[in-house]
Amino acid sequence: MPTQHQRFLEALSAAVYTTDAEGRITFYNSAASKLWGRNPELGELWCGSWRIYKPDGTPLPHDECPMAMCLKQGGEVRGVEAVAERPDGSRVPFMPYPTPLHDEDGKLTGAINLLVDLSDLHQAEIERAKLAAIVESSDDAIVSKTLQGVVTSWNASAERIFGYSASEMIGQHITKIIPPELHSEESRILSELAAGKRIEHYETVREAKDGRRVHVSLTVSPIRNGRGEIVGASKVGRDITERKRAEEAQHLLMNELNHRVKNTLATVDAISRQTLRRAANPREFSESFGGRLRALSRANSLLTAASIHGSEIAHGAEISEIIASQLSFGDGGDNRITWRGPIVTLSGQAALHLALVLHELGTNARKYGALSTPSGKVAIEWVVESQEVRDLLLSWRESGGPRVTAPETRGFGTTLIEQSLKSHGGVVTMEYAATGVACTIKLPLAQRLDEFALVSRFEATAPAQAAVKPGVADRRILVVEDETLIAMVLVDYLEEAGCQVVGPAATVEAALGLVDAGDIDAALLDGNLAGQRVDGIAAALTKKGVPFAFVTGYGREALPTAFREAVIVEKPFSQKQCVAALERILSSGGANVVDLKKRS
Repeated sequence: MPTQHQRFLEALSAAVYTTDAEGRITFYNSAASKLWGRNPELGELWCGSWRIYKPDGTPLPHDECPMAMCLKQGGEVRGVEAVAERPDGSRVPFMPYPTPLHDEDGKLTGAINLLVDLSDLHQAEIERAKLAAIVESSDDAIVSKTLQGVVTSWNASAERIFGYSASEMIGQHITKIIPPELHSEESRILSELAAGKRIEHYETVREAKDGRRVHVSLTVSPIRNGRGEIVGASKVGRDITERKRAEEAQHLLMNELNHRVKNTLATVDAISRQTLRRAANPREFSESFGGRLRALSRANSLLTAASIHGSEIAHGAEISEIIASQLSFGDGGDNRITWRGPIVTLSGQAALHLALVLHELGTNARKYGALSTPSGKVAIEWVVESQEVRDLLLSWRESGGPRVTAPETRGFGTTLIEQSLKSHGGVVTMEYAATGVACTIKLPLAQRLDEFALVSRFEATAPAQAAVKPGVADRRILVVEDETLIAMVLVDYLEEAGCQVVGPAATVEAALGLVDAGDIDAALLDGNLAGQRVDGIAAALTKKGVPFAFVTGYGREALPTAFREAVIVEKPFSQKQCVAALERILSSGGANVVDLKKRS
């Protein structure tokens, strides 16, 4: 019959067993039986485990187990872990607490052993180790903080992303990496965490040690203690700066594509209108228009190929390639045409214009000049002069052809050549000698322009103007457009509407000069001049009280910040659209600028 002490031990949830002085088991409770996975016979020696191992997996003989050591040495054994193997093969890590028992005379009578199951503790340690490894190896910044915002942990990725070491951040307030204008955001986060809310992914900006702004996607979760109380927060921050840059680049590329497509359509429209105005009959129009379109297509193909292959001329084309694409017709080329000169790469727009110029020269030479006879020749040479700015000097010389005389009227080809070069600050000289046409082109390859402050810093509203009469007749209209053909169409449209055209100006410098000269009633302003911003021109017009409309292939979001409410004429455009835009801005008093102080 169980003794009172045994009934007490049986009621315990902890595994307990006893032995006599020789180590024979005299009692064990059900918790011990469950831990061992068996019911040993009373009288077995030392321990009821099926087998015993050291923590490293080495077998541990029963007579060397902690209980055996306790009885042999006559003292307590503490801090020694072991692993019990059950008959089914499962193993249980445990911590034994064997204690010797003595009678009133101090004689050893046996021992009692308490076995503490370490399975949950070991599993928790494993999970903690896994979690620590995940935190340290994560590419994301993982940070913990108190409900007051004080940093308590800071992993390696947080160091990499923000530049602060753990020693620099632990104990500091999290606002150390938050831009001042976003401090209120942190207060909101802490209040929501205190209410037990988890904050899912949201995108924001943080400030690195070197001052960089880092775009991050954050997830914030509350940290609870053992009683379930919220004591802090865990933040996981993913650096999305590169993604943001890619999105911005994609947005810019889409805007640029939209602009280029519309600009190309406007150019085609301009070519058709200019060709039609000067064609004697439909057949002549078809041949001239088709030839100019093919010249434009070949030039675009050349530029596209350079961009696709990622060469150093990804934004332009080399002169010899432009010549070959425009003048060497057929697979075998034309040995009557020769060219030589150094390697010179022109920007995309300049390359397109030179291609059209060469097409016009080549077409005239084949129709009327040296290339109209088998014995005729064309020699093209170019050099680069380096002074304050680099100038390209290109000469076109025809010989061996029929006698030529200067034309009585100026055709589209001559106008196109002159205006195309003028738009890039160049000049052209045409000589109609008896021996053949000679054309000399001077084109700046580099020109330093003054930089103008962004209009986002210009915080003034347009000055009040006196009432103006509607209509555009006799009004002086400034045209700012770097695409020669489009500028020519704008000039035609305005002159047909009775306007007096000022310009056209193809560069920021030229446009500012005309604005400064004054005597302008309104302006049509391209949204971009060969990659240069037009903020300075818009600001100068505003200061002068001159109303303007943008003529652009870009969307409204690509306009200067302070002028995004301005009137827009989208490319390609009609005469009616241009005149309507001018009538609108002339009758509105010229309020182009949004007061940024009011908007902020």
